[in-house]
Amino acid sequence: AHLVESGGALVQTGGSLRLSCLVSGFTFDENWVIGWFRQAPGQEREGISEITTYDCSTDYADSVKGRFTMSSDHTKNTVFLEMNNLKPEDTAVYYCAATFGTDVVVELNELEFDYWGQGTQVTVSS
Repeated sequence: AHLVESGGALVQTGGSLRLSCLVSGFTFDENWVIGWFRQAPGQEREGISEITTYDCSTDYADSVKGRFTMSSDHTKNTVFLEMNNLKPEDTAVYYCAATFGTDVVVELNELEFDYWGQGTQVTVSS
């Protein structure tokens, strides 16, 4: 599996961004879970959202719940992360990751995910 993130940018506090993750090497007809993680300088990688290809069930970390929305387009093998009301603490490199063989959401822990993209930088200015 190969994942490529895009959409990172510099935005002001309160602004919005949409990140995309283009997936190749597997199709959404199979049972995968795709997640978004982020890592700020000097901090551990944090799992923030995930979606199942089986039925598009989602799960979110408390830090982004109500502000971020994850979705998928099965025709384009792409998942999206819509980020609203961005805060300076959202500044991080955002990674897309995937794990195979489950039709339910998994723990948002990087150890649960086997395939990773290279990341895209999101910077929120105050």
